[in-house]
Amino acid sequence: MPEAATMLAVRGLNAWYGESHVLHGVDFDVRSGEVVTLLGRNGAGKTTTLRAIMGIVPRREGSIVFEGAETVKLPSNRIARQGIAYCPEERGIFASLNVFENLMLPPVVREGGLTVERVYELFPNLEERRTSQGTKLSGGEQQMLAIGRILRTGARLLLLDEPTEGLAPVIVQQIGRTIAELKKQGFTILLVEQNFRFAATVADRHYVIEHGRVADMIANADLPANMDKLHDYLGV
Repeated sequence: MPEAATMLAVRGLNAWYGESHVLHGVDFDVRSGEVVTLLGRNGAGKTTTLRAIMGIVPRREGSIVFEGAETVKLPSNRIARQGIAYCPEERGIFASLNVFENLMLPPVVREGGLTVERVYELFPNLEERRTSQGTKLSGGEQQMLAIGRILRTGARLLLLDEPTEGLAPVIVQQIGRTIAELKKQGFTILLVEQNFRFAATVADRHYVIEHGRVADMIANADLPANMDKLHDYLGV
């Protein structure tokens, strides 16, 4: 089977928060239709990598080519319109709005987004809670809502930051099934994940981030042979 085309190519990516130089020449690729994880210890630069791709760090340099177009000089609203969506770890649910209103917030940027009905099919809990305020949702329901919201936009590349953080195992499994279903539907997903056991159930490849650089790339099929190395990287 021919290799899928590269959707995202990151080269020499540097990023700063004020004087703090966080990313030091990050290089990696994500192919169309893949699920790829960024693994690494806390503070390694994983979240900053997603934020830099999305254009929401104060300063970035290098090259970020999405579907053949350089985006490193574009503001975040233009990047979103190219077809990239970001689901932050803090989820960003508006407490004063109900589930349906939260779902409808982001604008549709391209054709091909999921309808609200399709989002409800993926996350039946959301349909049951559609008139509930954001504050009334469990952590798992908030995560489903945060993911569901970006699926409406028409984005083809989804950046998910720690989607399983703090969730019960049964909800983690549901998020895993959702990621598998989205992949089947042609979405491409770049995932920051602390839980590499979960990552191993959903991803095609893993990049290990260490001190703001890519230290290694491990194909999912090669994970069992690399567990000792991964333990060393992640300190687990």
